[in-house]
Amino acid sequence: MSWSVLGSLVAVPALDRPDLLADPVAHALKSLDAASAAAVGVAEIDPALADTAAFCEAYGSPLDASANCVVVAGKRGGDVRYAACLVLATTRADVNGVVRRRLDARRASFAPMDDAVALTGMEYGGITPVGLPEEWPLLVAPEVAAAEHVVVGSGIRGSKLAVPGALVASLPGAEVLEDLARPVG
Repeated sequence: MSWSVLGSLVAVPALDRPDLLADPVAHALKSLDAASAAAVGVAEIDPALADTAAFCEAYGSPLDASANCVVVAGKRGGDVRYAACLVLATTRADVNGVVRRRLDARRASFAPMDDAVALTGMEYGGITPVGLPEEWPLLVAPEVAAAEHVVVGSGIRGSKLAVPGALVASLPGAEVLEDLARPVG
């Protein structure tokens, strides 16, 4: 398997290194069929380099092959609805437009860090689309779904996953949404 999106890192099949995965991520990968699970690679990194820009610079991974997973809270009255958005690192999620409308919320914003960590069972800076709460929509940019592989978190700051875009688009709750991603700047 070629996980070249991880740059200079050497990856192994993710299920061969459960110590590099948050519990919800390991559980989700184990629930996939064998071929899909085998297509996901994991590589250990310096946790201080987990943030996308630092990771790409340190390990030679292309920025346009990295995807950021953000947790969004949409509010309408006293009701809070959560979703995760996955967009390429060269873009940003349209939280106040596309995401807010999809959640049928009056307001939408990034979920507070403590809430995102508690609800996902993952470390901040390592939140990934693999293993999210099944009741959440996973909103995926078309560019992510079309990618051969994207680099995402592993649920912890000490590793990264290489995941086929088509696999991301087939995860529980995944919806590929046109116009989800906007250019940065």
